[in-house]
Amino acid sequence: MRILGIDPGIAIVGFGFIDKHGSKLTPVQYGCIQTEAHTPEEERLLYVYEGITQLIDQYKPDAVAFEKLFFNRNVTTAMSVSQARGVLVLAAVQKGLQVAEYTPMQVKQAIVGYGKAEKRQVQEMVKMYLRLQKIPKPDDVADALAVAICHAHSYTLNSKLNEVLKS
Repeated sequence: MRILGIDPGIAIVGFGFIDKHGSKLTPVQYGCIQTEAHTPEEERLLYVYEGITQLIDQYKPDAVAFEKLFFNRNVTTAMSVSQARGVLVLAAVQKGLQVAEYTPMQVKQAIVGYGKAEKRQVQEMVKMYLRLQKIPKPDDVADALAVAICHAHSYTLNSKLNEVLKS
């Protein structure tokens, strides 16, 4: 199973493709889509949409997992990021992909085993799970990979639970 993890944003969209074979997770490709500040928002959204569509076409994931948005301060930033998330979800759904969403606490719980883990702990565990030489940068990329790993764990758990319930 190939999973695309996405950390949505308007300036930086982190993405990470991983393959799951049994309990083994393998990184396929990861990075970010960056848009220029002071560019009209509609152009930035188009760039994000086209960028993720090209990546989906190239790497052909089976599922897409997003980090759920959480804002407590800047409403303007929240609106822009929400719009970016919308075009990202649209791209995934247009390609017929199943979409999942996880809160930051759920991702930390799945990766570190503690829902209030520090960002650095999550990054170190992403590096370990995927056997990477270094922590992916910028942080948005490590976050996207963490979301993909979270989905891989959740998918496995949900599959086993469904098997038990069908018995």
